[in-house]
Amino acid sequence: MKRIGLVALVFALAVAFVAVMAGAMLELGPVAIDLRTPVAQQLANSGVSHPVTAVLLNYRGYDTLLEIAVLLLALLAILAVVGDAPAAPPRASHPVLQTLARLVAPLMVVVAVYLLWAGAFRPGGAFQAGAVLAAAAVLLHLVGLLPGWRRPPLRLRVGMAAGFALFLVVAAGLLTQGALLQYPPAWAGVLILLIESGLTVSLALILAGLFLFLAREEGT
Repeated sequence: MKRIGLVALVFALAVAFVAVMAGAMLELGPVAIDLRTPVAQQLANSGVSHPVTAVLLNYRGYDTLLEIAVLLLALLAILAVVGDAPAAPPRASHPVLQTLARLVAPLMVVVAVYLLWAGAFRPGGAFQAGAVLAAAAVLLHLVGLLPGWRRPPLRLRVGMAAGFALFLVVAAGLLTQGALLQYPPAWAGVLILLIESGLTVSLALILAGLFLFLAREEGT
C-alpha cells in the first residue's frame, strides 16, 4: 500500500506540473519583438537560405557553440564515472535482425549526409545528421554488431572534440571582424558548411557515446 501511495503521489505531482506548464503556455501574451522580418532581411548575407540555420549558425552561433560544449561536458562526466572498465562483448541477436541492421545502417548514413547538405536551404543540419548517425550506431549495438564502448582510443576522443575545436578555431579567427562569429558575407556559406561538417561527426560520436559508454551486458 505504501508503494501504491508513493506512485499515486508522484503521478499527481506530475499531472499538476503539466497543468501548471500548460496554463503558463496558454497565458503567454503576444510576442513583444517579431524577429522574422530582420532575419529575412539579413538572410542574403547569412551564407544560407534557411532562416533556422541562419539563426543557429550565424546570428546566434555562440549559443550553438555553448550547446556543443554542454554535450561534450556531459560525455566527459560519463567517462569520468565509467572509468576504464573493459568493453562488454556485443550481445547475440537473431540473424534476421542483424541482416536488417546491416541494410538499414548504410541508408541511415545516406540520410545523415542528405540532412547535413539540406540544412543550408531546408530543415536539417548538423544536429539532425549527427542524431541519425548516432542512432545507426545504437541500432548496430542493439543487434549485437557493435560492442559497448569502454576504453575510447585517442582517435575516438579526438573525433568527439574535433567539431567543438573547429568551431572555436573559426570563432577565434573571426574575432578580427570585431565580433564573435561574425562571418564575412562572401565566406559565410563555406564556413558554416565547414563547421556543420565537423559538428556532424562530433555530435554523432557524442550522442552515440552517451548510450554506448553506459551500455552493459546483463550480469556485468
